[in-house]
This record gives sequence, C-alpha cells and structure tokens, in this order.
Amino acid sequence: MSKKYIDIMDTTFRDGFQSVFGGRVLMNDFFPAVEAAKEAGITHFEFGGGARFQSLFFYLQENAFEMMDKFREIVGPDANLQTLARGINTVMLDTGSRELIDLHAKMFAKHGTTTIRNFDALNDVQNLEYSAECIKKYGLNHEVVVTLMDLPPGCTGAHDVAFYEKTLRQILDSGLPFDSLCFKDASGTSSPQKIYETIQMARRLVGNDTHIRLHTHETAGVSVACYLAALEAGADGIDLAASPVSGGTSQPDILTMLHAVKGKNYDLGGLEIDKILKYQDVLANCLKDYFIPPEATQVSPLIPFSPMPGGALTANTQMMRDNGTLDKFSEVIKAMREVVEKGGYGTSVTPVSQFYWQQAYANVMFGPWKQIAPGYGKMVLGYFGKTPVEPDAEVVKLAAEKLKLEPTKENPLDIADRDEKKKISVWKQRLEIEGIEATEENIFIAAACDEKGIAFLKGESPLNVRKIDSVCEDNKDCKLGENKMANANGNYTVVVDGQKFNVTIAEGNADIQVTPVSNTVSSAPAPVSSNGGTEVPAAVNGAVWKILVKEGDRVEKDQQIMILEAMKMEIDITAPVSGVITKILVENTQAVDEGQTLAIIG
Repeated sequence: MSKKYIDIMDTTFRDGFQSVFGGRVLMNDFFPAVEAAKEAGITHFEFGGGARFQSLFFYLQENAFEMMDKFREIVGPDANLQTLARGINTVMLDTGSRELIDLHAKMFAKHGTTTIRNFDALNDVQNLEYSAECIKKYGLNHEVVVTLMDLPPGCTGAHDVAFYEKTLRQILDSGLPFDSLCFKDASGTSSPQKIYETIQMARRLVGNDTHIRLHTHETAGVSVACYLAALEAGADGIDLAASPVSGGTSQPDILTMLHAVKGKNYDLGGLEIDKILKYQDVLANCLKDYFIPPEATQVSPLIPFSPMPGGALTANTQMMRDNGTLDKFSEVIKAMREVVEKGGYGTSVTPVSQFYWQQAYANVMFGPWKQIAPGYGKMVLGYFGKTPVEPDAEVVKLAAEKLKLEPTKENPLDIADRDEKKKISVWKQRLEIEGIEATEENIFIAAACDEKGIAFLKGESPLNVRKIDSVCEDNKDCKLGENKMANANGNYTVVVDGQKFNVTIAEGNADIQVTPVSNTVSSAPAPVSSNGGTEVPAAVNGAVWKILVKEGDRVEKDQQIMILEAMKMEIDITAPVSGVITKILVENTQAVDEGQTLAIIG
C-alpha cells in the first residue's frame, strides 16, 4: 500500500524569519536559499504576509511586493506561494475598511500569491466573511483558519474540542467560501490529545475531500507530538521550517519531522533527507551573519502557563532586554494568566497576543490593572469583534473609564468604514501631497504602514537589521550591527556608573542634549513637575509613531498627544495635566526609553 502524501509548507521565509529575527532578513541575503529549497523539491512556501509585510517597510528599506515578485520568479509559476492574513486586519496594524480589505486581496493576487491563510484571533466568524469573499474574488485559494491554544491551568469556557467544533460549524453555516481548512496554534500550547480529537472532529464535519492541515510552533516543546497526532487523526498537511530558523520559537525542523515519521505510512511532500541537508547548508550560510536571540532556539516550560506565540516572544524579550527588564520576564508570563482569563479567551496570536503581553507587562511594571493597554481595552470593549466568552465585567468597566469608550457590539468593519484614515481616497490624496505616485501598491503600503509607509515611499525609512558585530568590523560606516554607532546621528541611551542617560548625538557643532533617566521600573513613570513645567514620560520602551500636537497647543488632562510603537502595537501617550505644550523633545520615528521625557506641559 502506498504511503499517504502529506503536503509540507515550508515556513522558513515567513514565519521562520518572524519567529527568530522579527522578520528582519534582507531579500538578497536569503534568495539563494529559496533557489536551494526549490532544488530540494519544495513546492509550497509561506512567502509573505503577516508581520513580514510591514517589517520590510519598517526595518529593511525593501518593498514587500517587489520581494514577492522576485520570489515567484525564483520558484516558477507552479509553486504554491502562501501568505498570512489576519481577517479584517489583513496585514495592517488595525482593522481595515472594506475597500482596503479588497485592495489587500487584489494586490497580493497581483504579486505572486496562490493561497491566503486567513484567521481571526477571536475566532469571530463575522470577521472572516468579507475577507474570504475578497480573496476568492481575485482568484486566490482561501485557507480558512480556526485558531488554537491551551488555556492557562484552571481556566475553562473555551479552547477545547467543543469550542472548536462550534467555531467550525459557524464557518460552515456562514457559507463563506474556502478551499482548505487550517488549525493554527501560534503558541504551540495545545496538547497532542486535543489536536487528535480536534482533527478527527473536523474530518467528520467537512468530509474526506477537504484539505485539513495543522500549524504549530515548538515553543512549548510538544509540536512534533502534535503533528504526529494530527496525521494519525487524518490531517493532510503540516508546516515545517529549515534550520537555523526551525525549532525553538519557530516550526519543527523538516529533517526532525522526516525522522519522526520513519516507519509510518506518511510521505512528507516527497522530500529526501540528502536534498534537505544541502538546502539547509545553503540557508545556514545565507544567515550566518544574523544575530539569533538565545530564546529563539529554546523550548520554554513557562509557555503552557502563558500562551505566548513564538513569532511574538522574541520581539517582546528583545524589548525587555533593551529596556533592562528581562529579569521580569517570568513575572510577566505569570501575569498573563489573569490577563487571558479576564480578557475573554481570545487566541494568543497577533494582534491579541500583543494585547495580552502589553497588559501583563503593565500589570507587572505599573501595578495590577493600574493601566489599561489600549489594544487590550478595545478588545474587551468589543471594537475588534466578539471574544469567545464575555470579558470580566470589572475589566470592561475599567477599560471604558480609562479609554473613554463605550462597549460596542457593532460590526468592526462598519466602524472602520467611517474612519477617514481608512479610505483609499484619503491616502491617494496624501500621496499626491507628498509627490508620490498614487499606484494601488503605494496606496496600500501607505494605508497599511501609515507614517512609516510614507517614510519608506519617500526614501526616508531606516535600515535596522540585527547582524553580529563581525560583519561591521572593517566598515566604519556600517549601520547594521546593534552595537555600532559610527556616524549614527540620533538619540541613544548610555549607562555611566550604573546611571542611564538619554544622549542626542549630532554632527558638527549642534547642541547635544543629555537627560538623566530614572532606573526605577517598579511603577508607572510619574509626571514630574518643576518650574519648567510637567514632564510627559514615555510609558514603555519603543519608537515615536505619531506626534499629535505642536508646541504652543493647549491640551486637556488625559488628552492624547502622541502615539508610540512598541511590541508591534500602538501605545497612546496622554497629557498628565492640563496646560500648554511648551516643549516637544522627540521626533517621529525616534527611539525612546521607558521614562524618557517626550514633552513638557507648562
């Protein structure tokens, strides 16, 4: 009897890069490995979407659409090239309007995509319906998703087989079109037995002709067991990655899985060990200069207690490392249990994983529930759709008070359609003002990436690739390494005798600003009053995303004056007092440290 053919999607160049490098890998550095993967017989790739769309514009000075076109040229017309979309968010930071969701599908179809895997972190099927229609409208395969995780110990009410059956039945009853079905566990926390029962349940509901696959991560150490359970239950496909971006926070390694199915009745994509070894040698050489965070290669025993996705874990720990708070990691992980439980059990995958992390981080650093992270607050208030269970009533009340928003049950798409910033006409006008050609690609880049998209299109985006220092040893102008500061104008934090200082570095005889930074992180940065006015501190370590006021403006207490970007989400900065903005001390895109003074109110 012939072995059952199992479709293998190689996630190396999307989820692998995201889970290990935060998506920051230059296309010309990895394209030789794509050619090697093709020679190894791989025909199904995850090649874009998700965070790998924005990261190219944010950090790499590269156009994601151009990368996708070149990838397609390498692998040829017959390869199945797949991207990741977040339902009504697509690849954006926030909910998209209907016309932007349509434009997403149109542009991805134009630039080499075969299949779009489409998920909603809340498993709110309403959030999948319109995006599914758009994906099929432009001739793409639609892979609909049920998102998985295990709840922290002692929590019940969702994320069991019965819940996934309810979600799948809602998908089937909605009539939304799909070509394949994926169960996606971004945190890798589901147990093998639950996976087995879930795949069996799905097979009973959709029949034998529907392609079913599992996606998971090795973060919690059970991914290979889960894949074996899925195959035994009747799955048709699984996702794997190649070393050195396999295992740890990423997908299991192709070679590991080939070994795991020895003696079993499965043919993993027709792949051969010797050819995969050659491919992995090429990939390792392509990535030899890139810095791999230690936690990206590890299995964490804490993750089942706090379902943090592999693609987000390293970004979050890197932020903590940069901020000098990595010692708080275990506390934040523990705090996530309460945050997940009170938040309504949305799946810990982007963007909900970031909402959970931000709220847990705030609870540890500033005191339990002293602050409400904007994304978390909007989620429990209903602005992203319906959570699997009702959020905690006290947290909902607190979120409404802090964010000055009322709870809603309105369709998030209707809310987005009323937002001027989510209209194609508005972005077209903005491009014309900036002197940028208003192609559909440029409109979507600007809408999806906001001011960072505009900066990219104007040729002003930064290059921020984490490579090991040896790459830059003989290049005094190198700006790729994390620790090289030659010719690097801007704002930095330095430590002298244990004291942190913010330092502005500039060429020539420009004024240099040195500002002491408090090392205390046990509570929220408090506004400091002095004869010079009240200081507005950065709530977290991040980058200035938007400045909403100018010097001389009158502001009211709690008025939003800036937005920071941290941990892939936007953080509101509000005025601690009423008064006049007498000084703005930062600029757009500038990196800032927690507690750093952003502005002064007189």
